[in-house]
Amino acid sequence: MDNEGTHGTRGTWGAQPPDGRPGSSVPHPAGPPPAQPPAFPPPAVPPPAAPPTVPKPLTAVPGQPRTAGAPPALAEWLNAPRPETGPGIWRYAHVPRAAERPPRPSLVGPAATLVLWLLLWLLLSERAVPYVFKPIEIITGPQWWSFGGLRSDAPDLVVNSTTLYYQVLVLILGFWAARIGGWAQVAHYFAGARLERVRLTLSAAAALVLLWLAWTPKVPLLLVLMGSADGWLRSGNQLKATVAAYGCYALTVAIVVWPIARAARWETALRALRPRSARGPSTAPAQPGATPAAAAGPLRAQWPDLRAAGSTDAADALTAAVHAGRLNDVDCVRLRHAWGAARTRPDRRTSFTETVLRKGADAYLHPSGRRDLPLRTALHDPLTGQVRIGDCADDPRNPYARRGSGMALEPASLGTSLLVVGPPGSGKTERVVRPVVESLALRALTGQAAVLAVGGAGDRLGPDSAYDVVVRIGDPASVHDFDLYGGTTDPDEAAAALAEGLAGDLPALDTRRAATALGQLLGPYRAVHGTFPPVPELRELLEGSAAVLEGLRQALESAGHHAMLRELEARRRQAQSAGDPAAVLADRIAVLDRPAFAGFFATGPEARPFSLRSLEQHPLRVRVDLPERAHAEASRVLARLILAQFNAVAAARADRSLFVCLVLDDATHTVTADTVRGIRRLRSVNAGAVLALRTLDDVPEELHTPLLGAVGCTMAFPGVTTWDGKRFAEAWGKEWVEVREVAQHGVFADQPLTRALHALRKMATGKAVTTDAVTVRQVERERWSASGLAYELPAGHAVLSVTTVDGEHAPPLLVRLGA
Repeated sequence: MDNEGTHGTRGTWGAQPPDGRPGSSVPHPAGPPPAQPPAFPPPAVPPPAAPPTVPKPLTAVPGQPRTAGAPPALAEWLNAPRPETGPGIWRYAHVPRAAERPPRPSLVGPAATLVLWLLLWLLLSERAVPYVFKPIEIITGPQWWSFGGLRSDAPDLVVNSTTLYYQVLVLILGFWAARIGGWAQVAHYFAGARLERVRLTLSAAAALVLLWLAWTPKVPLLLVLMGSADGWLRSGNQLKATVAAYGCYALTVAIVVWPIARAARWETALRALRPRSARGPSTAPAQPGATPAAAAGPLRAQWPDLRAAGSTDAADALTAAVHAGRLNDVDCVRLRHAWGAARTRPDRRTSFTETVLRKGADAYLHPSGRRDLPLRTALHDPLTGQVRIGDCADDPRNPYARRGSGMALEPASLGTSLLVVGPPGSGKTERVVRPVVESLALRALTGQAAVLAVGGAGDRLGPDSAYDVVVRIGDPASVHDFDLYGGTTDPDEAAAALAEGLAGDLPALDTRRAATALGQLLGPYRAVHGTFPPVPELRELLEGSAAVLEGLRQALESAGHHAMLRELEARRRQAQSAGDPAAVLADRIAVLDRPAFAGFFATGPEARPFSLRSLEQHPLRVRVDLPERAHAEASRVLARLILAQFNAVAAARADRSLFVCLVLDDATHTVTADTVRGIRRLRSVNAGAVLALRTLDDVPEELHTPLLGAVGCTMAFPGVTTWDGKRFAEAWGKEWVEVREVAQHGVFADQPLTRALHALRKMATGKAVTTDAVTVRQVERERWSASGLAYELPAGHAVLSVTTVDGEHAPPLLVRLGA
């Protein structure tokens, strides 16, 4: 393996670290690595113009159209746009939804104002409105006016000015009628998305018509301006006449065009009609089955980061490999991550280039040698780390902008932890848990994550070949055992995690006292034997076997471990008290001291334990199968222990660049007060947990609120009870909504004729005469009610609320799973 240190791996396969901690070395993979293609040399010619497609995997690859056929080329997938969006949105080729179209406006108001405008126009043309022409009469001079209007001998300038004044009045009344009648809203509705283009077309046509009319006596604007400059035009000076004429023409064009251009926003409309290359990526909605356009800027398939840093040879080699189909999506992301780790150090840049040119697609491989998962059951985008779990339903309870958009989970949201609640058979494992595990496993192959999946026996969380380590507890054929002590050498740390697993669900027993009792036994035993006790001997120690304790005491005395001897004597004294937790711990450890687990939790030199400490050093894919059917109580103890150890290991990591996630397919009776506090701290250490529950009642009632507050992402499936729905409704909060209330009041008439008409109407319709009183107000209501979650969720759907580690959050959305 030649990873040039980019994975941060310490030690080698199967090697014991210098500190002698058991289980801190990398376990062997679950199966042999597949054969890899040979490395590729630097290309001598540019990539072909029509590259072949990527080899088709067992399931859909990112970017594959929904129609049957070959998937798109890898270069096309790399270059596809992935805009920055809100939390939970599937970013691959995402196109924001167009603005919501307003309801269809009524045409009564515009028609009424149009009729009123035409009536006023007629009255003005007949001079039937008094005092309207008084301002123009004052301007032009009263000598040209008589009682009936203009005199017949009035000059042309006065006549044209009066005509223009009348036309301006009609135009002003038209603008007033359009504003009062809401003509703009009607035009906006019928123009729709083509509003800018329609407005530009209509306004340009109106400007041309008005300019044509202004050049004729029908709209004597040019004639009035020419009459005003008559002195210059008849002065006999050719220059003055030319300047005056062209000045009148320009002023006419400006008076007609400039107001229309400002009102119609020509600048915005013309900017929208610029060439697409100058505007950037298109925002038009994609057609079904269409391939997304490439993102603006440098193409990712050309590896612009490497070229900018001077690694042109490596960029050319990778570009040729992309177009030739020698790389897959995981390879590209893995090499991009390796380059991101090497670019900050000049010595690593040279090493990166040499490694890529020498090994090609095999450069910086995952320690297992795998380049992809054997099977994908969901749509993944390894470049962003997202997995698509469905679509936002087209439901009124979802925000309009989110309806129809893809819903995805990613490390940024899983870092706040995810709680999934739904009854058996609702699809938690198939539609959420397994896709999340697959996404984290793909990210582990790129060297960016480590995943620990815990569930029942079987392949519900994926086949064995998809994991590096598979621990089958209680199965004699299991390659690995499980380390009950988490790979630590500190007795107090091991006792704290073991006490949480054994007695964390017992409210009457203080886990701190239980940890103290265990520490008083683990420390002396390790001081004598060099390892922690296996399960049978630990049970005897907790039960207070006189022979075992006496033998341990004598060994401590002979070895001179006086401090540990005091610990053992303190344990002997506390064992005589009434509230000693050792008896309860012995009963709990007895569920692991069964013939089915004989030798499985061994700690001697022949043991093959898997320790969670490996997750803090290596991008491992680990699956732990619990014997849920035959040993339900033992499975719960082990699940609590795994969760407690995971919290401790994640918090104690020195290098937190690797995202670590624990996935519990069944977290029943697993969550305790201490683990809730540990889950709350995971987001600050680049770690997360996915917990699946059948109901919140599987968690102690006093922990319902702390658990919902500790996780950032929550998900409710159909079939949850109203009690669970109430907790989710409280956690999701309320929002302000506009409520329209209509109250009907009876109408009481005073006049005899009116009462008779009301009586006749009641006889005809059978209903009393009423009037409606409408009240519109803002109220604060729950985003989802308890009854809505319990009875209104359709099958195949779920309500998901997403929060990222940066604090961004999305309201609870109704998601159509598997879409």
